[in-house]
Amino acid sequence: MLGVRFGLTGMLFDDRRPAAVVLGFIDTVLRGVGQVMLQNNTYAGLLFLAGVFYNSALFGAGVLVGATTSTAIAWIFGADPARLRAGLFGFNGALVAVGLLYFLQPGALTWVCVVFAAACSSVLMAAMLNLFSQWKMPVLTAPFVFITLCVFLATARFGRLQSTDMLPTAGLPHAVTVEGVVNGSTLIEGLFSGVAQVFFQASPVTGGLFVVGLLISSRPAAAAALGGSLIGLLAAWGMGAAEPAIRSGAFGFNSVLTAIALASVFLRPGVFSLVYAGLATIAAAVVFAAVSAALEPIGMPAMTLPFVLVVWVFVMAASLFPRVGVVETG
Repeated sequence: MLGVRFGLTGMLFDDRRPAAVVLGFIDTVLRGVGQVMLQNNTYAGLLFLAGVFYNSALFGAGVLVGATTSTAIAWIFGADPARLRAGLFGFNGALVAVGLLYFLQPGALTWVCVVFAAACSSVLMAAMLNLFSQWKMPVLTAPFVFITLCVFLATARFGRLQSTDMLPTAGLPHAVTVEGVVNGSTLIEGLFSGVAQVFFQASPVTGGLFVVGLLISSRPAAAAALGGSLIGLLAAWGMGAAEPAIRSGAFGFNSVLTAIALASVFLRPGVFSLVYAGLATIAAAVVFAAVSAALEPIGMPAMTLPFVLVVWVFVMAASLFPRVGVVETG
């Protein structure tokens, strides 16, 4: 019998036989998928993966390939075992893969780029962990954003990489009119799709599976995810965003990640921290609109850049707000 037990966050191992090492690697990959929503939890990662596969086998395969590649590269190069085991070298690879498959035509060359970019995400993650440790700042999904934008920009010079119609049409931002009528169906679908859009999935069922995964890992994180999606949705609705964008959750996913990060991970629990996290969550929806408009002239998507920028600013500022306070995450 293998010395494998199931703990609250995933598998635990008492031996180093080859079969146990393989299971440990699988467990680490799933934790990497869970870390997309800042959860060091195998069960959450498995439900996140199931949610993506439910909506799209292509994107599910991409998440699996990306997380496996980035985790394997970090392991080959001898990354810190604790960080590796926590999935910190897997989540950016997972997002890089699904992002490239979402915005580029999924041919053989695109899959080669997926593997290469996922591998590079571990290198950039290590570099940023080293740099940001001096400031006690989280890296978040910055490697995913920077590497994916780099690949998208490179397609302008590489004729064999073809983009899908999901990339913004390059040109000056134009004025948006209020489109469609927001009703109860819009709000319910948008609430759960906002959670699903963290993995580029516009599916309320997928979002529901993600919420179940978060509940298993952390009830505060699940509440923060739903609250963040609702705040992002309401902010977009109040500002006059188009109904299809609200229904698809496009304005929710950055707010979801921001709420999880600040309300359940990086700040000390308390009323002031909750208000502070709520302010950041609203800011994430506004910054998403601003960054989307800023990148539109070059035909680039905002992705999770608003989440990264907002959390960086609010975490840096929190050290000067003693009623908020930052949790030491190591």
